[in-house]
Amino acid sequence: MPPTDTVPLHRLTFARPAPPRRTTLPDGTTAWLFTRYTDVRRIINHATFHRVLLPAPGAGTTNLVDAPDSLTKKDDDQHLRLRRTVQRSFSPRAIARMTPWVSTVVDQLLDALVDHGPPADLVTHYTQSLPIAVMSRLTGVHDVSDARLRHWAEHAFAGATTDRAEAADATREFTDFTVNLLAERRRTPGPDMISSLVQAADVEGGITEPQLVNLVSTLIVGGHDTAMTMLGNSLLYLLDERPEVWARLGSDEAAAGLLTDRMLHLIPPGDPDEHPNPLRATEDIDVGGITIRAGEIVVVDRAAANRDPAAFSDDPFSDLFAPLESPTLAFGGGRHYCPGTWLAHAELHLGLHRLAARIPGLRLTTSADTVEWRLGTITRSPLHLPATW
Repeated sequence: MPPTDTVPLHRLTFARPAPPRRTTLPDGTTAWLFTRYTDVRRIINHATFHRVLLPAPGAGTTNLVDAPDSLTKKDDDQHLRLRRTVQRSFSPRAIARMTPWVSTVVDQLLDALVDHGPPADLVTHYTQSLPIAVMSRLTGVHDVSDARLRHWAEHAFAGATTDRAEAADATREFTDFTVNLLAERRRTPGPDMISSLVQAADVEGGITEPQLVNLVSTLIVGGHDTAMTMLGNSLLYLLDERPEVWARLGSDEAAAGLLTDRMLHLIPPGDPDEHPNPLRATEDIDVGGITIRAGEIVVVDRAAANRDPAAFSDDPFSDLFAPLESPTLAFGGGRHYCPGTWLAHAELHLGLHRLAARIPGLRLTTSADTVEWRLGTITRSPLHLPATW
């Protein structure tokens, strides 16, 4: 059986959803494991469950995910205030206002791709560049090269195989850049999201500078990393295994939106079972036929829940243009629902639809079985997608 990190993400298999059971986490902690859609959805949306940090194998890796000041793993009031500010910038209404310039960015990249001509690497010429351009516009960061942003992003979410010294150097450099950026936006704020976050943090108080630096750093490179991953993995699946949908994807924008929903639902950005986020119950609660006592730890398998036949079709890949039968859990829920969901959807929707419309004869010259993978802490995507048309 091949190692998990060489299996294309659309081919990953998950445990069948089952009643809750006891499990042991990597650090030896006993926890309740939930895999059924209804149970998982209730837990991630219920206010009684708070994230808890437990020791993990490989802890100490120098990256944004594992940093002690990362707000993505906390539930304190300052974190929630900052999240509300971020969510205003990423709301459906805000994203709708951004859509025209996202479309312009996509068209400019496609012009360059067509001018380059076949063969071309879709990662180099498309999936890397699109998210960087979008996040640069959103954050107001325009004076840093794409190569430098990619370098920071690669090390911000570095995996265990990354050279520790190199990752530490890149992290220090990126941190210095972010510290100076925050100071600049305090002096001369603009209409960008980072200026809004700085102002909100200063008004609210109680946010430490390292926490704010980590949050802003994560926004700058995190949006790039996730969107690049989703676009690359979707193209690998569609062009390698579902070429029959390419024509409709390019000709029908509404259908492309439904397909985008399916891609975000079905193809995780990384190997989800490797990075559970444990939660602690703050009061007794009944879920899935059992009583979870205050103080007990639970973990949820959102990927398994997203395949639950009680909530979704037994063959969710069969009709990529069918509406999802239930809301996806791919982006979490409750206070930790991913604020970038709508932006990710817009980038993937426009990125797939306009590429298929512009280059209807696009095809890969590699396959999912032979692709080389870029491995990060929480994401995995093709290093290259050689293609022709």
